[in-house]
Amino acid sequence: MKRWNGWGEQTTTYPLPESAAAYLAEIVGEGSPAPDAVLADVLPAVPPSRLRPHPMITTDPAERLSHARGHSLPDMAALRSGRIGIFPDGVAYPSSDEDVRALLAFAHDTRARLIPYGGGTSVVGHINPLAGPDPVLTVDLSHMNRLQHLDAISGLATFEAGVRGPDLEAQLRPQGFTLGHFPQSHEFSTLGGWIATRSSGQQSYHYGRIEDHFAGGHIETPIGPLDLPPLPASAAGPDIRQLILGSEGRLGIVTRAIIRLRRLPQVEDFYGVFFHNWETGAAAVRAIAQAGIPVSMLRLSDAQETVTTLALSGKVSLVNWADRGLRLARYGPERCLLVLGITGGREAADSSFRQACSLCHAHRALPPIRAIGKMWRKSRFLTPYLRNTLWERGYALDTVETAVPWSEVLPTAAAIKSAIQTGLVDTGERVLVFAHLSHVYKQGASTYITFLFRRADDPDETVHRWRMLKSAATRAILDHGGTISHQHGVGLDHAPYLAAEKGAVGMSMLGAVRRSVDPEGLLNPGKLLAE
Repeated sequence: MKRWNGWGEQTTTYPLPESAAAYLAEIVGEGSPAPDAVLADVLPAVPPSRLRPHPMITTDPAERLSHARGHSLPDMAALRSGRIGIFPDGVAYPSSDEDVRALLAFAHDTRARLIPYGGGTSVVGHINPLAGPDPVLTVDLSHMNRLQHLDAISGLATFEAGVRGPDLEAQLRPQGFTLGHFPQSHEFSTLGGWIATRSSGQQSYHYGRIEDHFAGGHIETPIGPLDLPPLPASAAGPDIRQLILGSEGRLGIVTRAIIRLRRLPQVEDFYGVFFHNWETGAAAVRAIAQAGIPVSMLRLSDAQETVTTLALSGKVSLVNWADRGLRLARYGPERCLLVLGITGGREAADSSFRQACSLCHAHRALPPIRAIGKMWRKSRFLTPYLRNTLWERGYALDTVETAVPWSEVLPTAAAIKSAIQTGLVDTGERVLVFAHLSHVYKQGASTYITFLFRRADDPDETVHRWRMLKSAATRAILDHGGTISHQHGVGLDHAPYLAAEKGAVGMSMLGAVRRSVDPEGLLNPGKLLAE
């Protein structure tokens, strides 16, 4: 069963060893745990529903609570404190296009606002209801999770949009195929959510981003159904798929998607590679990307993330052994870890591995260590559970991410880290901040910044501190010409900054499309666009 007030399944935890707790206390101070709100005390706060009865809609308080928030830091503070704020007035679980069409008609007749809901994994407010005079209906697509058609000759599959990552892969694997889209939220996020937010999987360097997978599909809009055929290419005007990608439910509800597949790889291996410092590692990663070497992942941690990851593992003897070995090899405190992924046919994978290792060696890296890669692979989807543990120990943790050209990668990362590091100076609080290059391209890379600070006694103050850090980081991103979101979408949290990236004309175009498709503003108001 999923947690009602945190990430993931109740039976899964990410323990924080005492050595790790001591490490955090030394850097940012001792955490101050506070008791969480109790579900039985929160449910009575769910207000009466404003929705007219409908056979597809439940107004059960527990269902409404479970769909009220996502997984941003403000969401975590709200759920853990019981200060939820706004609840949807009801939840519907459609099973077909016709069901979704009926719910759109219901919304038109009753002035209800509809929020499309996939796995609820948003970290920027995509699925949060807003205050207003009209009732809010969350449309949960989890019952629409089937593989409808597989075209093995063309390498295309048609799935209903509510399918979760593991279930999608489980339906493809017996046929010898994979989508290969593995975001950190893979365990719970859905195909429709990936499309709506322009998601990127951890191995996107090999498999591609979701826009590379999305070949077509079916969208239910307030003005009628939209079908997008899976053409291999077309010069027939602008590509409507690109409007649906990243539209965050504002232009319609994706009910099924046609996706491009890959054959299951013969080889899927990961390795750890140590560099003397982040600058050298980044140069090696850029060289591999610009040489076109077909590896599947290049994830380079800076020195602080490298040491923090080892510290939080709690494996003291292993960490000490690794530290002694690296120091003997003359790798000092600035050393950085690259997780290198190799995926594909056996011969091609062997060739990619040799070429990548050659370039790493040219940048004075140690030989690759398979054991580190295995450890990373084992925990790749477990890391989000750490947020639960840290919160319970008195710490708040969040991330920001961007992408810039290679010439700006290191300066932008340094500016973001500096802005966050000093963001709470006026409060007397310290912040632990670290980074990694999470996705790379020939022309640039995505930088993923993680920051941790102590919770305040008042959850509203914790959120206030988070906003200070988030704002400082975003200003640094914009100053360096970075995107406000490389892989998490816009939602509520990034919406105030979208105009800085799209410009006045771009915002006008997006608004005009939204108004033409949803003239009454029924779909997911306030997300992506303020209007």
